[in-house]
Amino acid sequence: MKINSSEPITQKYKTYIGYLEGTISMVINTILFGLKYWVGIKTFSIAIIADAWHTLSDTLTSLVVIIGFKVSSKPADKKHPFGHGRAEVISSIIIATLLLVVGINFLFASIQRFRNQQSASFNMLAIIMFTISVIAKEGLAQYSFRLGKNINSQSLIADGWHHRSDAIASMMILVGIFIGDYFWWIDSIMGILVSLIIFYTTYKILKESISTLIGEEPSDTFKADIIKIVTRSISHDVSLHHLHSHIYGDRKELTFHIRLPADMKLEEAHQIAERLEKEIKNEMDIDTTIHIEPIIPIKR
Repeated sequence: MKINSSEPITQKYKTYIGYLEGTISMVINTILFGLKYWVGIKTFSIAIIADAWHTLSDTLTSLVVIIGFKVSSKPADKKHPFGHGRAEVISSIIIATLLLVVGINFLFASIQRFRNQQSASFNMLAIIMFTISVIAKEGLAQYSFRLGKNINSQSLIADGWHHRSDAIASMMILVGIFIGDYFWWIDSIMGILVSLIIFYTTYKILKESISTLIGEEPSDTFKADIIKIVTRSISHDVSLHHLHSHIYGDRKELTFHIRLPADMKLEEAHQIAERLEKEIKNEMDIDTTIHIEPIIPIKR
């Protein structure tokens, strides 16, 4: 789906994209879960059954994506003056938590199977099933990544990583199927490796999402853009400092300090701050609050 970069992306459109990705993911993952679980029971494979539950967890995370977009689309209210945009980031943390639980369960099950020296019997049905799974899940991952980048959505990108981890897991199980006749332990090892992939995916999602919630230092490029607007808009050397950016989903808040001559009239200083706030809003769609400090001449 192509998005016209010259037009602003509205919250309504973002919500539509979130619903679309979530719904498509839920349908495909539910079908894949049923097929994988059936094949896993037929072949007595812990790796295949584990991968089936991993796929079902993708269905649950896609539901979380839909709920997250629904909550984040709610307008600001008295209790939440900055809106509900961070609900989407919270949903990506929930996705990572679900992944972690799935990974722990797979790890314990695989270790137990290894201790019991249990092997699995694979057939052509399993090969066909997991070939389809790799193609379908990587396709979903690419779809989620593209939509997530287009509308700047962490939860869609997190869902994409969930899909990709499932695709990698299915690929590893395919490898295990082809060499399983030579090594009885390959099914257990594949299950353990699937768990490790899930743990790594969980770490990546949590790292980015938690960092966003805590608050990040504005990038040098962002600071340069703000300074460029300030320098172009007013003739005074205002010594911009204490720049802080706050992100609430689509809504962005910016605060910084500027210095103006102490003998400047209050009305003139206010007009300068107001002009800067207006310019930043027009060019970067950021609500800005500027604190004015007086430049007090040093007495000699």
